[in-house]
Order: sequence, then structure tokens, then C-alpha cells
Amino acid sequence: MTSHNSLMPRVAVPSLDLPLVGGGNWVLAEQNPENFTLIVFYRGRHCPVCSMYLGDLNRKAADFAERGVSIVAASTDGEERATDAKSEWKLDNLKIAYDLRIENAREWGLYVSAGRGKTSMGIEEPDFFSEPGVFLTRPDRTLYYGATQTMPFARPGFADLLKAVEFAVDKNYPARGEVAG
Repeated sequence: MTSHNSLMPRVAVPSLDLPLVGGGNWVLAEQNPENFTLIVFYRGRHCPVCSMYLGDLNRKAADFAERGVSIVAASTDGEERATDAKSEWKLDNLKIAYDLRIENAREWGLYVSAGRGKTSMGIEEPDFFSEPGVFLTRPDRTLYYGATQTMPFARPGFADLLKAVEFAVDKNYPARGEVAG
């Protein structure tokens, strides 16, 4: 059993090294954004809410880039499903990573679900997959912001997140929630 508040603001997050749709690997330790790295864990190709959510992020990708934020979206899907999601959902502005291991998802505090057959998109859920999570990390890979969901619904809005990034950078606002114990 994993605690879902195991990640602490201002403390280094777990490593992340995942293959990318189209080739190469996305490695958190190699990211060097001006301000933040935005890591969006999505449920997978079977999820209609993820399609809309990542579509919104895809439309705002340039806005994040202008604010010094690099982006990756990752799931437990294999290469074929991730490739289908990137092309069918028209995520041309996003790096889509795949093969997130359940153990790695748990290290990030993500909730895990068991597949329950076909979704409303007519696509079979995997045996196991992670529920959504959205994280902003500093260039030193410490956690700045984190949100996890037990369900596909009510995720942090990317318009709000853009405003938060602007505020954080403008005011040099520290990561909060840093007190443990």
C-alpha cells in the first residue's frame, strides 16, 4: 500500500525515463526548462475524458512554452495504443510517452485501477492503468505542484495552471505544502 502524499514539495520527485511516440526517450533528469516541467499522467487510449483533456493541453502547449514550461504526457499504454492516441486525438504539439510501469506510477502517488471492459469509446481498458496526475517540477526536479485523481473527472484546468505558472514566476512564489509530520 502506497501513501498518496508520499511526494513532498521542494523535494526531488522519482525518476522518469519513458519511450516516446515517434522514437527516442523522455528522461526527466535531462529536462532543462526555464521554469517548470509539466508532467501529465493520463489514463490511456481508452479514456474519452483524456482525449478532451489532452486536446486542451495540445491547444495551450505554445502558451506553456512561452512561459518556460516543457511538457510531457505519459500513460501505462504500450507503444501502439500511445501512437493511436497521439494521432487520433491530434496531439501534434505534445510529447507522448508510454510504458509507464505500475510501480513507477505508484512512486508518483498515482492511483491504479483495474480494467472493466470497453469504455464509451468502444476501446478495451488495460488490465491495470494509472489514474490521472498533473505535476509541475522545478528545473532541479523538485516538486512544485501536484494533483492526483482517483477518477477521470474534475482535473486541474490548463487555463488555471497557466495563470498559476505566471503568478509563480512573477512573484517568485515558493512551493507550498512543504511541512511534513
